Amino acid sequence: MAKRNAQDELVFLPLGGSNEIGMNFNLYGYGPPHDRQWIVVDLGITFGDQTTPGVEVILPDPTFIEAHAHRILGIVLTHAHEDHIGAVSRLWPRMKAPLYATPFTAFILREKLREEGLLEEAHITEIPLGGKIKLGPFELDLITLTHSIPEPNGIAIRTPLGTILHTGDWKIDPDPLLGPPTDSDAIRRLGDEGILAMVCDSTNVFVDGHAGSESDVRDALIPLIGGLKGKVAVACFASNVARMDSVIRAAEAAGRRVALVGRSMHRMAAAAKSVGLMADIKAFIPDTEAKQFPGNKILYLCTGSQGEARAALSRIAEGSHPHVSLGQGDACIFSSRVIPGNDIPIRTLQNKLADRGVRLYTERDHPGIHVSGHPCRDELAQMYAWARPQIAVPTHGERRHLLEHAAFARDLQVPQQVTPRNGDMVRLAPGRAEIIEEVPAGRLYVDGGMVTPENGDALRERRHAAFNGVIAVSVVLDGRGQIVSGPQVRTLGLPNDADNSVDDVLDDLADEAEEAVKRMKGANRDDDEAIETAISRSIKKASQRIWGRRPVVETTVLRI
Repeated sequence: MAKRNAQDELVFLPLGGSNEIGMNFNLYGYGPPHDRQWIVVDLGITFGDQTTPGVEVILPDPTFIEAHAHRILGIVLTHAHEDHIGAVSRLWPRMKAPLYATPFTAFILREKLREEGLLEEAHITEIPLGGKIKLGPFELDLITLTHSIPEPNGIAIRTPLGTILHTGDWKIDPDPLLGPPTDSDAIRRLGDEGILAMVCDSTNVFVDGHAGSESDVRDALIPLIGGLKGKVAVACFASNVARMDSVIRAAEAAGRRVALVGRSMHRMAAAAKSVGLMADIKAFIPDTEAKQFPGNKILYLCTGSQGEARAALSRIAEGSHPHVSLGQGDACIFSSRVIPGNDIPIRTLQNKLADRGVRLYTERDHPGIHVSGHPCRDELAQMYAWARPQIAVPTHGERRHLLEHAAFARDLQVPQQVTPRNGDMVRLAPGRAEIIEEVPAGRLYVDGGMVTPENGDALRERRHAAFNGVIAVSVVLDGRGQIVSGPQVRTLGLPNDADNSVDDVLDDLADEAEEAVKRMKGANRDDDEAIETAISRSIKKASQRIWGRRPVVETTVLRI
């Protein structure tokens, strides 16, 4: 263990994943304030929604730590979910620190780095389950946990000022089917040694009891799939390899062969096989050949459980998938939960499937076909009983989750609790835990394949146009600034009713634009930019009068 100096501090800094579920990006710093060394734990993404039109992927903003990139000792990844590793391939060039992961996670990460052309440059060190890493003053022990993906790890981070247990995502599953159960003995030993702080998953803090075991899901899927007659599709998270395995074995028990539908399914299956999982199942049927099988002899394992527009199941529901179709007498099982915010696209997807005559099975009407990968309150209480930390630092949750988690930890007699937001630097030691600094923390949008600022002009204009509509005005002037043709006006996304036909409204707007030009005098008639500004202002005022909105107005002035 490194020696401790009088000025040394141990700090925790979330730049993503605190006050939100997703986009996990956690930093631990050690040393004097002017010369801290850092490790990064996870570097994930979140997804766009109705408030970010055109943006599917959102990244954490690494600006703060980028300025200290030369003092980053390593990026350690707890597991292979997108909200924990999805940003690595885009943000690694801004940090260029060594990467550490267990074999399954490393397989997935290599594929992502290959797609970005970084595989040769970004070095990944594979760490075995239960392995150790020494990074400057940090000594890291991987703790085997259970979750909804292979090889989930907690991390015991030992420093001269104390030990932190960073749980990552976890649950307590006595029978996870794939991989070992939670290493409770290791956590108890850490508790006996003394844990300064536990940085812990808060996702299900409002849910009583236990999340449930993956073995229970398998027990529910086997009779359900066995009793269906037509073609069967099952939608689940591709990363939940244990669920994939359960579906496959339920299909085989029913005499069905399995076709994977969706790129993520193929990628995760390849990663699982690379570490020895799913070794004894039958070969998958290519979706191009699956239609040759009788309906009661095939099962499609599909991506798209969250209603993603371009995923396999949405294309099947639209009838646009080139190889897979479902219809009357067929069934679709949603072996997944509804992620908050995805309610509308999932409902739309399910309605489209139902309209085709497909019978739907969801966790709402068949609760046993899905269990969460995150700890409920009884599991949280058990983890605190094993670890016995001095400080509880809730993470992986919205604000209400973090505050409830802190209150729960207080009820469990944890001496201190702190609930940072993204950008809040928490000093864990020496002294009492407290927020000592606020650093820049924000989001970057992947928009049209480009990484753009959170409040960039393009998205702001897109939002404005989506709500207010667009008006395009063009006018042709001669050399003296007299109107030769136009103004011509076109609208996009603006309403009309029986009392105001489209032509009448356009004529009114054209008159407003013409008057704006006629009011201009002298040299202003020679200034195209001034004319465009005057027309745009006039059109916006008229739009406010007609519709109560101020649309985006694009004005073009041509000269002859």
